[in-house]
Amino acid sequence: MDINYTPEERAFRDEVRGFLNDKLPADIARKVKEHKRLGKEDTVRWQKILNEQGWLALHWPKEYGGTGWSPIQKHIFEEECAEAGAPTVLPFGVNMVAPVIIKFGTQEQKDHYLPRILRSDDWWCQGYSEPGAGSDLAGLKTRAVRDGDHYIVNGQKTWTTLGQHANMIFCLVRTDPDAKKQEGISFLLIDMEKSEGITVRPLITLDGEHEVNEVFFDDVKVPVENLVGEENKGWTCAKYLLTFERTGIAGVGASKAALAHLKQVAREQQVNGKPLIEEPHFRARLADVEMELMSLEMTNLRTVAAAEAGGVPGAESSFLKIMGTELRQEITDLFRRAAGPHALPFLPEEMAGDFEGPYVGPEFAASVASRYFNFRKLSIFGGSNEIQKNIISKMILGL
Repeated sequence: MDINYTPEERAFRDEVRGFLNDKLPADIARKVKEHKRLGKEDTVRWQKILNEQGWLALHWPKEYGGTGWSPIQKHIFEEECAEAGAPTVLPFGVNMVAPVIIKFGTQEQKDHYLPRILRSDDWWCQGYSEPGAGSDLAGLKTRAVRDGDHYIVNGQKTWTTLGQHANMIFCLVRTDPDAKKQEGISFLLIDMEKSEGITVRPLITLDGEHEVNEVFFDDVKVPVENLVGEENKGWTCAKYLLTFERTGIAGVGASKAALAHLKQVAREQQVNGKPLIEEPHFRARLADVEMELMSLEMTNLRTVAAAEAGGVPGAESSFLKIMGTELRQEITDLFRRAAGPHALPFLPEEMAGDFEGPYVGPEFAASVASRYFNFRKLSIFGGSNEIQKNIISKMILGL
């Protein structure tokens, strides 16, 4: 495997850097770099800028409005965006449901939904997890019963990220309760604005934020034409989508940007009259993180190179999910230790994008507690890391 960029790839990186320098709004970049609270309008504004450039849909074929980029180009773009302070593209529409629609959807579904996703006309959320079906997703209970030209949906979804903003939700529902767990599941697209019987309730997370929700369906009528793929074959769609989700969770670019910031903080913070970066225990942990991140990046590049050659990620997605999420958690813990006692206060008003101070401690410390608590979720969602280890043991070790 050649892990060095070609002259063409280096030229592409320079093009991306120029675009980000010219088009990324300074106020949004400042919020991202300072870990301030981003609003819906910030996400939509950035996505519209990307779409105008033709750079929003990285994973779509060109004929549907995608970039047509190689896996290496996608890797470069995501890394440069993280370094520049660009917000993460809302994944549920562009990176999750859209690839499913492209692969399994009807032509009518492609014609209707894909342009709306590119224009950010729809804000999508994910209806997968339930109170009794998280990592064991096949245990879901939400029912969809065929009634003429509609399905009648009843049940509950939970941990629905940013569902309070959504007008559309893609859902896994059980259409055959007598089939085996992975069978009898279907993939539905549900309009949350026009459908009666949908209730969204907030779940306030450990960091005090309203990021996730629970969604209730009470006799919700969903047109049959909103079924993606075949009835009772939704598990195929679900697995296809989760491959995109788990690979993205690795967050190599975000970790590299966070590590660079952490090093800067460690040079500025003083311990016993010396920079924190010279304290032996902290320095050793910092070195461990950097080596692990280099290893993660190489693993990610190997996966990207395999995809370039036509391969499909398998257990590699699980490796990346485990390594990437644990590394991001370790970085937030080191930020917390770098802040010392200033990591203890948590003042939500300091997270607002228009907050001007004064801060209780160093400015970087304002978001430390919030990020540390919030990132506990990384090793749980997208299939918990324990489940990922089971996948690896089965697929690679044959256990």
